[in-house]
Amino acid sequence: MNTNTKHIVTEEFDNTIRATNYIPGKFPGLTTRSSVKKAIKKQQLFVNGEICKTGTIIKKGQIIEYAEKEIKIKKLFKLKLKIIYEDDFIALINKPPGISVSGNYFKTVQNALPFNIKKSTQKDALTFPLPVHRLDNQTSGLLIVAKTKQARINLGKQFEEKKILKKYNAIVIGKTPQKGIINFPVEEKYAITKFETLRTTKSLRNTYLSLLNLYPETGRTHQIRIHCEKSGFPILGDKLYSGDLPVFKGKGLFLSATEISFDHPVTGNFLTFKIKYPEKFDKITEREEKRFYNNNF
Repeated sequence: MNTNTKHIVTEEFDNTIRATNYIPGKFPGLTTRSSVKKAIKKQQLFVNGEICKTGTIIKKGQIIEYAEKEIKIKKLFKLKLKIIYEDDFIALINKPPGISVSGNYFKTVQNALPFNIKKSTQKDALTFPLPVHRLDNQTSGLLIVAKTKQARINLGKQFEEKKILKKYNAIVIGKTPQKGIINFPVEEKYAITKFETLRTTKSLRNTYLSLLNLYPETGRTHQIRIHCEKSGFPILGDKLYSGDLPVFKGKGLFLSATEISFDHPVTGNFLTFKIKYPEKFDKITEREEKRFYNNNF
């Protein structure tokens, strides 16, 4: 079943503008050019009743329709989530590690959201609350959830325009510089991550472990993990991007989204949410440092 959403073009354009440049941010779920191209390929977009194409020119007065495929919760996943904040438009949760945000399987954060978050009372309430961005399966931390269509569109646009600020904490292998900027391309696309070292401790297995603050300024897939590996300081527990260095088995990935700032999609108030990194971060560094000194003295 598809849900049709309409948008009327009210702007006048001096130059021609293609659908792929105009539509991002106008509909829930279509916040990027790539997402618009996918919808066009699936023939889900129409301009004045005609199937939209990538080269379709947008003009004032046109009616754009998006036949969005309705998102269904296959089965309620009764996983208790930690709610950091909730109002009638958005929610913030602390995503646990080892659970995917969404996907074609049962145990996802998305399928657990209706069990934890109240449905909005607004007229444009979503059938189910939906995450507006992703965190890797093994990454824990702050995740924004939209409860209305307006919130979903607005937050998607903020992500597209890089207005949402994020901070991660990670334990990496090695002795890192006090601060720096990593700008290796990811999938041949520009990517930049700033970092600062909070502390470095001795490790019997890895010589050094460092606790970092990481600030991604772009949002490429696996960006932080790839940047840390390419800099010679892979994230502890990263089985995919660890090179030849040993991985602590059974401890998971030592990466957590611990701070996020954005404009509230309805009130416009600037919001900042913070959580502390998981306890295992301190426990592993304390244990490794203790093992190092017990072995050398």
